[in-house]
Amino acid sequence: MSDPDELEHRFTLLTAVARYDALRARDALASPADEDDLALAPDPGAQPLTRAEALELLALGEVIARKAGYGRQLSVRSARQAGASWSQIGAALGTSKQAAWEAHSRWIDEQSKEHRDDGFWGWDESELAAARRLVGHPGPDPEGEDAG
Repeated sequence: MSDPDELEHRFTLLTAVARYDALRARDALASPADEDDLALAPDPGAQPLTRAEALELLALGEVIARKAGYGRQLSVRSARQAGASWSQIGAALGTSKQAAWEAHSRWIDEQSKEHRDDGFWGWDESELAAARRLVGHPGPDPEGEDAG
């Protein structure tokens, strides 16, 4: 059986999405299991997913969510480095500036923890300090948007 941890090492975000999309399309086009519903099938010639493929589809969904989540935090860092405020970042994420700031701050803490855990990549103390300076605080600036 494919599990997300194993698949996460095998696939990039792009290849995971491509495989997920192929399996999902085939699943959507496949004939129903019930012969009475055969007339409702979009493509009666399409083969239904095997059990292994259906489980892979589920696991790939989790892999995509993980990889997108990690990429999201890297994009938040890029936005901050480019001068975006927490209000702007929150708006881009469809959330409040406080929620965006808290989620990113938690991610930074996780990176630090992973560095301390043997066998994991993560940030050392100097990288952690630089990341926290970049994060700043989500407080308001004089123009009504946060400066920090």
